[in-house]
Amino acid sequence: MPDTLDQQAAERWRLILGQFAEDRMPGSLGAQGTRVDRVLDFLYNREYQRRGLRVGQSGRASGPGAGSGDSVLEVPTWLREVRDLFPADTCEVITRHALDRYGMTELVTDPETLRRLKPSYDLLKAVLTFKGLMAGETLELARSIVRRVVEDLRRRLEKELRPALWGRLDRNRRSRFRCSRNLDLKATVRGNLGHWDPHHHRLLARDLVFRSRARKHVAWHVIIAVDCSGSMADSVIHSAVIAAIFAGLPTVRVRLVAFDTNVVDLSEHVHDPAEILMSVQLGGGTDIAGAVGYCASLVEHPAKTILVLVTDFMENGSITPLVAQIRKLRSDGVRVLGLAALDVQAQPTYDRQSAEACAAAGAEIGAMTPNHLANWVARVIA
Repeated sequence: MPDTLDQQAAERWRLILGQFAEDRMPGSLGAQGTRVDRVLDFLYNREYQRRGLRVGQSGRASGPGAGSGDSVLEVPTWLREVRDLFPADTCEVITRHALDRYGMTELVTDPETLRRLKPSYDLLKAVLTFKGLMAGETLELARSIVRRVVEDLRRRLEKELRPALWGRLDRNRRSRFRCSRNLDLKATVRGNLGHWDPHHHRLLARDLVFRSRARKHVAWHVIIAVDCSGSMADSVIHSAVIAAIFAGLPTVRVRLVAFDTNVVDLSEHVHDPAEILMSVQLGGGTDIAGAVGYCASLVEHPAKTILVLVTDFMENGSITPLVAQIRKLRSDGVRVLGLAALDVQAQPTYDRQSAEACAAAGAEIGAMTPNHLANWVARVIA
């Protein structure tokens, strides 16, 4: 191997040639390259199996130059690694090869495989990727896994978002509703210190102090439109959960719309995010303008309406109709928030030029964690 071949080129050649080049190119893979090699081996070693070569327990083909390999990857971990290591279009090609060319259907055809896997966020994403191929017992088992993971996510997010969305104790105003929930214990103790009974060693509470709770919600209409193209899996999951949490706010109406090249109104299931996630199919094209046009038809009181558009802004056709839709909504008084990402990482992958055009039309564009979205909504409706 020429001395002038730099490390990056050596790593690329090693990945192209595969594991059988390891003897001739030892140590050519760095930490990132080793991860990529392991992920590709997990899938493309199935080609060796089709050709009759022996494959070890690690999934690596046996033969000259084949090492002992790493521990066995499970499908959810493999999918997570593919998404982490490759851009969205490459990820789509690899997963398509996995199903169409190499029949990697362990997750979708074998109930025992699902039972063996620990419910997790990665498993949830894997199920959502492949659920269109599931049926019978496997599908029902997948549905129960989705519900379990989503409910856990909902409880955690609701706990984090509650302070922003439900308001806090207003200590400037007493309440006429005398119930234990509104009892201000500290103020009650301070106000009755003069009634201490030294003989019985107890405080006589003659004047109970109650406080009203100031809630930060009014009659607002929140429309969440979420792009279900393949790169938006995390945002789809969090959008469904966030919509359910928003729907729990008194006097706030929530509509949830899912779209790719078609638009599906899932508002009747807004309180059940698990059912919503089992109803949508990730992948396909994107007609953002069509989705925004449908959302515009739902607006009744523009000044009291918020449209949260969760998308990568990768429109199939011209961006002009989408920009015109947003400009019209803003002129009517609708608040439009465009989110390139909605999850705990808030790391966006999006069409910057299209997003900037939407921002110029009056939309507020960003990438947010659920907590930031809750605070933004709370500020708008306060």
